[in-house]
Amino acid sequence: MKVLVCDKTEKECIERMRAAGLTVDTSFEITPEELMTTLPAYDVAVVRSRTKIRQPLIDVCPNLKLIVRGGVGLDTIDVEHARSKGIEVRNTPLASSDSVAELAIGYMFMLARSLYKATATMKNEQWEKKAFTGDEIGGKILGLVGVGNIGKATARRATALGMTVLAYDPYVTQFENGQIVPLDELLAKADYISLHLPKTKESANMIGAEQFAKMKDGVRIVNCARGGIINEDALYEALTSGKVAAAALDVFSEEPPTDWKLLKLDNVIGSPHIGAATKEAQTRVGSEVAEIVLEFAKR
Repeated sequence: MKVLVCDKTEKECIERMRAAGLTVDTSFEITPEELMTTLPAYDVAVVRSRTKIRQPLIDVCPNLKLIVRGGVGLDTIDVEHARSKGIEVRNTPLASSDSVAELAIGYMFMLARSLYKATATMKNEQWEKKAFTGDEIGGKILGLVGVGNIGKATARRATALGMTVLAYDPYVTQFENGQIVPLDELLAKADYISLHLPKTKESANMIGAEQFAKMKDGVRIVNCARGGIINEDALYEALTSGKVAAAALDVFSEEPPTDWKLLKLDNVIGSPHIGAATKEAQTRVGSEVAEIVLEFAKR
């Protein structure tokens, strides 16, 4: 069985597959154009968020039997079309859950205490002690939109910090560390809103001007899920009007952004889609990828 690893993956994962007798080639910088001529020779494709496998590529790969996405989201793969061609599509939903949840919680602390602004003033040799009176996150209401593996991991940490967790998820009726409520109730009550759901046709732009209007004045928003779930123009208006006090964004509609206006606001902090970028998560992702491929090879 021939495996093409298209994005940077742990060396141990690659060596483990080779040790099992698989032919594993790596091309971490392969371009979309190169994939069209290279991938047809392979049985398995291993990808991360960089590489996209869309219908035109799938249609020229007669040997392809398995696509493994090292990570959670499958929005970079035309899953339904792949499966219609008999290609199995798998991901690693548990491997990075804790890392993304920790980033979301870390962002809440940063927003509550204006840590980015405080650090910036110190680097400018300013001692603005009276300018940074913040808030405790204990006692606040956290609204989770989506309670899959990452949402549940975030909820566990939030309740340990003394937050009350309300959650909206059309596929979940109850969970251990919070209460499932309608989306409108969550929007009206939450002091912090954190997104933890995939981007789909249903979730694209699901947080827009209408939803911002229903939120508390001064709400804080965290998005470590997928860009495009929040309408960025509506978010910009909410941030500049004061409706939203601050936002922390790890993901964007376009990555990297072509319009940086959100990041230039003083009440926005961001990172370049690093939710799963911890040593521990990368090790777990690599291990799970290898297990999926090796299990498939034994069939």
